[in-house]
Amino acid sequence: MKCQSRILQQSDLMVLSEPPTPTKLPNQRRSANYHPTIWEPKLIQSFTTPYSYEFHGNKLEELKKEARILLAISQDDPCATLKLIDLMQRLGVAYHFEKEIDEALNKVSNSKPTVHTGDLYTTSLLFRLLRQHAFPISTDVFNKFRDEDGKFMDSLKGDVEGLLSLYEASHLEMPGEDVMEEAKKFSAQHLNSTLGKVDGTNYLAVQMQQSLQVPLHWMMSRVKARTFIDVYQKEYDMKNSVLIELAKLDYNLVQAVHQQELKELATWWRGLGFKEKMSFSRDRLMENYIWAMGIIFEPQFSKCRIYLTRFVCILTAIDDMYDVYGSLDELELFTTAVNRWDFSAMKDLPEYMKACYLALLNFVDQMGHDIQKDHELDTTHYIREEWKKLCRSYLREARWFYKGYTPGLKEYLETAWISVGGPAAMVHAYILQADSSSMTQKSLDDCFKNARELIYWSSLITRLSDDLGTSMAESARGDVTKSTECYMIEAGVSRQEARKHIKELISNSWKKLNEESYINNGLLPRSMINMCLNMSRTALCIFQHGDGIGTSTGVMKDLLNSLIVRSITLE
Repeated sequence: MKCQSRILQQSDLMVLSEPPTPTKLPNQRRSANYHPTIWEPKLIQSFTTPYSYEFHGNKLEELKKEARILLAISQDDPCATLKLIDLMQRLGVAYHFEKEIDEALNKVSNSKPTVHTGDLYTTSLLFRLLRQHAFPISTDVFNKFRDEDGKFMDSLKGDVEGLLSLYEASHLEMPGEDVMEEAKKFSAQHLNSTLGKVDGTNYLAVQMQQSLQVPLHWMMSRVKARTFIDVYQKEYDMKNSVLIELAKLDYNLVQAVHQQELKELATWWRGLGFKEKMSFSRDRLMENYIWAMGIIFEPQFSKCRIYLTRFVCILTAIDDMYDVYGSLDELELFTTAVNRWDFSAMKDLPEYMKACYLALLNFVDQMGHDIQKDHELDTTHYIREEWKKLCRSYLREARWFYKGYTPGLKEYLETAWISVGGPAAMVHAYILQADSSSMTQKSLDDCFKNARELIYWSSLITRLSDDLGTSMAESARGDVTKSTECYMIEAGVSRQEARKHIKELISNSWKKLNEESYINNGLLPRSMINMCLNMSRTALCIFQHGDGIGTSTGVMKDLLNSLIVRSITLE
């Protein structure tokens, strides 16, 4: 398979040795001892906000009009245009001006000789924005900053703003672009060195700290907006005050939509009864909603987010069933039932599985009915096939566990990029948000066929990020080995070395994802490209500090409060 062979190109995986002699483990119920939810439905229903489109919509439109004027005025100066677009993206309001931004960047692209005379900051910003929007731009723009040996000049070490811009640009690299890899190492080294010598509360120092933790290109859009609004409003000049005002109001209005969606979802989740019928599984409605919000946050895509959250909630319960609770015989039965996709198959299942199976079939039928009503197109076969693939991948991993078999990293990833749920999530998401005027059987077939590589690399990043965040806890309780453990055993290395290797695989996968995003611009719907990028960003966010779903207190609780509960004070 094409996608599977790509793994070998991105790593120095060793040849898989002969599998160990299988050993049957005791057939007993296990428990992950997940803590109860900290977000009870009653608490979710209590969320309130004073902001609504009904009362604040006119003000929003006025601010958007002023922002368009700012963008139009800036186009006399390409450098000013780049800075303004960058600011719009960081503040989370660029989605309002997609057409205007594309037109402005096209004009900048055509005036490159003027911009190419710029300093390191401007040149790096030019490269990042044009590459991000798939305009032609070569790494040759950085040649003037390199010496005869191809190294970046020592004279750049003191240009902190330029180094930060270069570091951000380097994360748009594609395979084979050695100059961008050198740019990343050079800028990171000197930014880290500078960071220890400056006031940590300084505006530029705060940006440096944030970027070195998570670069802009890898950052979840809503987290980026909230973070940058808080940082930038302390430093803005008067000409950009309209953007700050727009960003804060828009953030609060979008948050109000997200709150209403969660209230609807809380009613659905309580009615499903998984908390009582599948008490071994994770009760994580709020945390699961982060996936949907991260993949597509814009207010007009409520139906997409609601169904995506339902998808993740049911997937999470089934995942826990395969990973933790079910016996192998039961899991074989459940997989057979999913492959049959028939309500009559439910009679062969244990009681606890019946609730989950029924919820799955009802979910897909309801989603299919809604889409057929909107698009006059039957899409249920796409959705069913993804669930079948997903459960087959879960079963394969369960068989490994019950046989005491540890696969090599390559073999593990051939299954794990599917079992993480990425391909299924992208199929659900694309169908749910597609334009009803253009969605046909052929357009869906073409999209899913042409997006296969894009979906693969984003799913691989999601899987590897998940493994980095969850492997310690899962290893401690004796779950299926993850990528870190597979590589530790296969290569005979320490956990620290294995984690470093997995991080390198993530970095290399981002290069491939960047390439696929770039070359497919115009060939694939932009929405599919954006959602694949966003899924990768969301995974990095959720698992940055550990298992953000399994253990949802601490950092994850703070994140949810910031994104969902607390609005931004308007002055």
